[in-house]
Amino acid sequence: MTTDRPPRPSRPESREVIELKQLKLAQPELAPAIDMQIALVEMQRRVQSRVPLPWIHTEPDWVRTQYAAGRPVVRFGDIPLEWTDFRLTLRQTSDILRRFETLEQADYAQIVALGRDGGLESLVKRWYEATSGVDGGDPLTRAAEGAPTSLDQVLVIALRPFLARCAEVLMQRPDLPAWAHGHCPFCGWEPDFAVIMPDASRRLICGRCVAQWSFDPLTCPFCSNDDRALVTSFATRDGRYRVYACDVCHRYLKAYDARHASRPVMVAVDTIATLPLDAAAMQRGYVS
Repeated sequence: MTTDRPPRPSRPESREVIELKQLKLAQPELAPAIDMQIALVEMQRRVQSRVPLPWIHTEPDWVRTQYAAGRPVVRFGDIPLEWTDFRLTLRQTSDILRRFETLEQADYAQIVALGRDGGLESLVKRWYEATSGVDGGDPLTRAAEGAPTSLDQVLVIALRPFLARCAEVLMQRPDLPAWAHGHCPFCGWEPDFAVIMPDASRRLICGRCVAQWSFDPLTCPFCSNDDRALVTSFATRDGRYRVYACDVCHRYLKAYDARHASRPVMVAVDTIATLPLDAAAMQRGYVS
């Protein structure tokens, strides 16, 4: 005897996915990038819902020493990695990037093979320690030797749900010292976006763990140039988004202007909505 069971209710769409779908209607030319972003957001949301909040025990003196030296504080052992979940996340990230043709087939095959390899754990550990600077190293070599350069991009995305949990815990701590550097105080990665706050201050947003930290509004986070005459700024017509471009290192950073906004910054949405600004910055000779 069989009984009909009601279908399981589907998980409601996140605010980011709703905003991305609205963006797709408003800017259909961005549809491929938006569809890929929706797939990544939904995948990362599933993973992050299973990641526990980590217990990060850091001695106050060690934290002060790290911050004074400009070094971040999330050690590899602090990341709440469950390796079965991480392998699945690495594979799903690679699948999505390949499906939307941002990952070459040869690179895809190599990265998927690395995901099955017994040495994956040591590879990810070496990569994180080389790119975080927690131990004071200079993160010059990012990809593992012999690995495709696109491995960096895949590892950044695949590690994000796990690292974001660390940032979530640490950003709530009121005892952290002041941080005045352009790289992330938690995982050491570069900012990928920024938000201009209602009081006109600026917060940088890490491209790996999505942590936020305060930074001078007109100082370049990449080379520390603070000569305002050598910082170029331009905005969208509606004033929602702005670009800060440095005329010393020729790098740029996009920002969401929250001073007159109806919602808070949403990195997953705003980085895609501002793709036309990337093109405009690159046409002027700047690089991200």
